[in-house]
Amino acid sequence: MTKTLAAFGMAGLILSSTVAEAAAAPAVATPAPAVAQGPAVPGVCLMSVNQAVAQSNAGQWVRTRFEQIVGQVRAELNPEEQGIAADDKALSANRATMDQPTFQSKVKALQDRASAFQQKADLRQRELKATQDKAFNRVAQELEPIAQQLYQSHRCSVMVDKSVVLFPNPDMDLTPAAITALNAKITQFPFEREHLDTNIPQGQ
Repeated sequence: MTKTLAAFGMAGLILSSTVAEAAAAPAVATPAPAVAQGPAVPGVCLMSVNQAVAQSNAGQWVRTRFEQIVGQVRAELNPEEQGIAADDKALSANRATMDQPTFQSKVKALQDRASAFQQKADLRQRELKATQDKAFNRVAQELEPIAQQLYQSHRCSVMVDKSVVLFPNPDMDLTPAAITALNAKITQFPFEREHLDTNIPQGQ
């Protein structure tokens, strides 16, 4: 790679690493070690929103659909990235056949393409993150009234996030009941990639 793209940073690779992180499911609480449990504390209930969302049918659907959208973004960006890299290699190989003004002109044109591509890749990263957040938030919103109903039906005085409990008592954990109710309520829903900049020209 010549100096032409020295600052380019291979936006596709940046996108790939970011997407891999974004596509990961919400953290699921690690099962507690087998320990002798005391009696359940009356009025104290446990629930993991992350676990309920991730293990629900709707949460698994979100991951599946999101991976499809990630594939669409990669299919859009990869050919352009590869074309820039190929032109950069060709420019370097043909350097000796060009006078300095011609070479500098081609370098500038390639740098402009690389810069525009980097901006597009950065935008797609933000759009993917917004898409993921919106989709998982939809599932969490569906869970909210279920959590409230379970809180009331189990006569809880307080509901604690299970992830902050070192040794959660399974008799106090309402997460499995929440997953069952969430699966009965919603399994999937349509969503597409979010578009954060409606002023970008067609094809960008």
